[in-house]
Amino acid sequence: MKSYYGINLLFTLFMFLTIQVIGQQKVTSQNKNNGNANLKDGVSLVENKTLHDFTVKDIDGKPFNMASLKGKKVLIVNVASKCGFTPQYEDLQTLYGRYKTRNFVVIGFPANNFKNQEPGINRDIKEFCTANYGVTFPMMEKISVKGEDQAPLYKWLTRKADNGVMDQEVTWNFQKYLVDEQGRLVDVVMPKESPLSDKIVKWITAD
Repeated sequence: MKSYYGINLLFTLFMFLTIQVIGQQKVTSQNKNNGNANLKDGVSLVENKTLHDFTVKDIDGKPFNMASLKGKKVLIVNVASKCGFTPQYEDLQTLYGRYKTRNFVVIGFPANNFKNQEPGINRDIKEFCTANYGVTFPMMEKISVKGEDQAPLYKWLTRKADNGVMDQEVTWNFQKYLVDEQGRLVDVVMPKESPLSDKIVKWITAD
């Protein structure tokens, strides 16, 4: 009788341990599958930041909350005063003037990352683009758009891990990033392409 109870106790203990092991294996497998489900092309599907999560400073040193641009298409461009593409200021202003009533805005970021083509301080830059090109679209303070001191907004614009769309470093002055009404990066237009190109105009006017 004692032998019977002993065997029964051992069997019960064995079944308990077996159930625990199987349960742990299921949990591990589920966690692994959930981890894989959160990956696509090596990028986590955790919600990325949008343009509207950033606050920068305008060319007068005042805070500019990008959340104020919700509902607008935004063209973000790094500008310079002594570049072969500097005349694009005129086309950028034309583009802004033509479509600003259609929930569109140009945002200019002066930067001196290429061949010292934007050496001036904010006050000089503002005077230059206003006097020479009649710029009225929002201009931000001078920043760095690449390198170790790259501004946080440009880290987001240039890295797929941050924006969830693409990797595209800034290659030269007047590179244009297109951001939709929800603050999501849509596309990039390279420096030599005119701000008045069909690609940009069609994007602005598309419903």
